[in-house]
Amino acid sequence: MGAAQLPAAGLVWYVAVTTGDDYGAGGGAWGLACLLFFAPLWLPALGLLHACVQTLPAAVPARLTIRRVRGPEWVWHLAWAAALGVVWAAVAAVLWGWPLGATAAVLVALGVLPVLGVAYFRRSSRSPERAWGCSGTWIVSAGLSFVLLVVVFGGAVLATETGIVEEYEPPRLSAGQLTGVWRGEDGEVLSLHSGGRAELTALPTESESVDWFADPPYTVCEGTGSWELVRKSEEIERDGVGLTVGGGCGQPTLWRIGGTEGDPELFVLFGDPDAGDLRILTRD
Repeated sequence: MGAAQLPAAGLVWYVAVTTGDDYGAGGGAWGLACLLFFAPLWLPALGLLHACVQTLPAAVPARLTIRRVRGPEWVWHLAWAAALGVVWAAVAAVLWGWPLGATAAVLVALGVLPVLGVAYFRRSSRSPERAWGCSGTWIVSAGLSFVLLVVVFGGAVLATETGIVEEYEPPRLSAGQLTGVWRGEDGEVLSLHSGGRAELTALPTESESVDWFADPPYTVCEGTGSWELVRKSEEIERDGVGLTVGGGCGQPTLWRIGGTEGDPELFVLFGDPDAGDLRILTRD
C-alpha cells in the first residue's frame, strides 16, 4: 500500500513544482516521463523503504499500547505512524533544512493509507473466503494506485482550470524597489544603488567560457559595476537586473527577478539549464 500511493503523491509534487517558480530550469515534463517509465523499478523499492521506516516500526509500539489502553489496534498504529512521520520530518529539517510543518504534514499523510491497508488485509486474512493472498494483494494495490492517480490527475486539472491553483507569476518591480543590498547563502553580496551603480562581493557572473559543464560554470567577481532594470521581452522570459562588472571580470549577467513583491529574489541558473548551479539573492 505504501507503493500504491506514491504515483499519486508524485503527481501532486509535480503539480506543485510546475505551478511554482521553476527558476528557469527545464526538463520537468521529461523528468516526469522518465519517472513513469521506470516506475516498475523504483516503486517497489520506495514502497519497501517506506514500510521499513514508518509503517512497520509504528506497529511495534501500537501493539504494546493496546495491551495497556483500550481501542482498535489500527487506531494506535495510525497514531504511532503519524508520530514517526513528525520525527522523520524533524530529522529532515535539521539535516537538509526542509520546512518542518509541510514535511510533517506530507509524511503523516503518507502513513495513513499503508496503515489502513495493513488493517484491511490482516482482517481479511482471518477468513479463508476473504483472504487475498500475495498476488491478490498486489492486484488490489495496483488497482488502488491507478484509481488514486486518476482522481489526483482529475483534481489537478480541475484546480488549475478553475484558478484554485494559480500558476506562478514573478513580481513586476520598479528600479526603486530593486535598490538595496542583496545577499546569497554563500556570502555573495550585491548592492544596487540608485543611478545605476553596483557594488559586489564574491558574486558569481556569467563566465567567458561557453562550456556548460565547466567547473564552476561561472566567474566570481568583486568590485564595482553598473546595473539596469531589464523588462520582459520576446528574448527575455521575465524582468531582471542587467549587471555589468567593471575591470573586465566575467560577462554581463542578467539576474532574473523571482519571489514575491513583498519578498523578492534575484537569481541566475549557471551552466546546464536542466541541472545547473542555481544562485539566489534575497534583499536585506
